[in-house]
Amino acid sequence: MSLNRVIISGGGTGGHIFPAVAIANKIKEVYPSCEILFVGAEGKMEMEKVPKAGYKIIGLPIRGLQRKLTLENLMFPIKLWQSLRKAKKIIKDFKPQIAIGVGGYASAATLRVASKMGVPTLIQEQNSYPGITNKWLASKAKTICVAYENLDRFFPKEKIVMTGNPVRMEMVDIHGKKLKGIEHFGLNPAKKTILVIGGSLGARTLNESFKRDLEKILKSDIQLIWQSGKIYFDQLKTDIGELAKGKLFLSDFIYEMDLAYAAADLIVSRAGAISVSEVCLVGKPVILVPSPNVAEDHQTKNAMALVQKNAAVLVKDADANSTLVDTAISLLQDDEKCKSLSENILAFAIADAPQRILNEIEKLVKPVPVK
Repeated sequence: MSLNRVIISGGGTGGHIFPAVAIANKIKEVYPSCEILFVGAEGKMEMEKVPKAGYKIIGLPIRGLQRKLTLENLMFPIKLWQSLRKAKKIIKDFKPQIAIGVGGYASAATLRVASKMGVPTLIQEQNSYPGITNKWLASKAKTICVAYENLDRFFPKEKIVMTGNPVRMEMVDIHGKKLKGIEHFGLNPAKKTILVIGGSLGARTLNESFKRDLEKILKSDIQLIWQSGKIYFDQLKTDIGELAKGKLFLSDFIYEMDLAYAAADLIVSRAGAISVSEVCLVGKPVILVPSPNVAEDHQTKNAMALVQKNAAVLVKDADANSTLVDTAISLLQDDEKCKSLSENILAFAIADAPQRILNEIEKLVKPVPVK
């Protein structure tokens, strides 16, 4: 069996795109000559991120339904018809051996057409609460790769395979890098360090909470590595000024995430599926502050999967301004609690997710044995 042509479809957010690229990278590692074609949604971030990762992508005109009556909603049936028609042409021309969906509007059209044309389909669900697209595609999919337990509430049990979420392993390779990380960010190896990460765009709640109680943190002899996001960086830099010079590293985006994870004694993060998968592999104590601005409140459900096993601490977004920093300081002072959280979160770590997903892909494209 050889993989020659694969379609990967989906996007809209980094939480869909980065796993898709990780799957593609694994396929290329094992099957270097395999042609991989991405299918995304026009105007969405995958149209920029996927080519940067070295892969070809074709965009569909599909759009999602808005919650209120808009002209865009009136155009939805037309866009959907156009997308299904274009997806059919893509599949007819490319002739994939398998179509993989990672969530997002584009994968709905692509995988639906692929299954109708006899192409086996596999979906990869990142979250503990599935998105609408993957729930809709589940009945036709051959295999459903998941990262959380108990998803048989939403998907046919016989199709579910626990693979974990594929993450960029170079970002979570922290072994032996703690001192290097501290030095890289210009911090003090004798002090405890909190890593604050709110995603590439930043998280207003996390930024406001740490800004509000910054003096309290510094008086507790704690230092920060703080990814603020591009939107908030300039204002935070102005507001903080010289107050925390040498006691924190503030950046709009951290590229050396392995060093940041290695340097941290405690991580404070949103609870997106890929962020959660990364902190599980890192194995440090973590406080999760789920974003309330996501579909079906899925970040809270991601966080609770860990919290229920004493593998993370949850602070609600609405409570963060008043309790987040106090919770972080208290946790850093409790060595036993930190040790317990670290041990428990490692039980959720799946380091070989890309290989597990590739194994399932290979099963679907193997020829049927001749009897």
